[in-house]
Amino acid sequence: MNSSGSSNLETRSLLDELRSFDKNGLFDLGHPLLNRIAESFVKAAGIGAVQAVARESYFIAVEGAGVDSSGGLPPEISSSKRNRFPDLRGETNGKTIEAMVKGTGKESMQWGLAAGMYSGLTYGLKEARGVHDWKNSALAGALTGAAVALTTDDHSHEQIVQCAITGAAISTAANLLTGIF
Repeated sequence: MNSSGSSNLETRSLLDELRSFDKNGLFDLGHPLLNRIAESFVKAAGIGAVQAVARESYFIAVEGAGVDSSGGLPPEISSSKRNRFPDLRGETNGKTIEAMVKGTGKESMQWGLAAGMYSGLTYGLKEARGVHDWKNSALAGALTGAAVALTTDDHSHEQIVQCAITGAAISTAANLLTGIF
């Protein structure tokens, strides 16, 4: 058997395995609601961790090169520097690695919380009301936005309300636009 045939066989089995995730899911916790929450949490937490590490790596690289990162970047990117992990200084030591792991873990939990909570709420509301519409999305988005606001260190009443309104607006828009595109 040649190597190209072996490669096709490996690729095909990998694709079959990836397709089976859509059918069976990553978890079987005994109830579709629990499965959906767990899968959404794990997927989003992984994305949050990659995003946090990538952002921090970028800023460490920019600082190491001696470039003023705020000068040439758009304001939305340079303002994210304020959200960096506070104990990271660019050197390699135990405290820096510990700070990066803690910061990445916190951000992963926030992303996972948002995805798991939103997914679970939309599923639960669909089951309770018997329909999946923009109202379910709006309520799930509002509750999820408020919960995410509560995970920040310095949350205020105004911030919680703002995040709830933003979550409701984004999830409602996504629900309404799903049928269009």
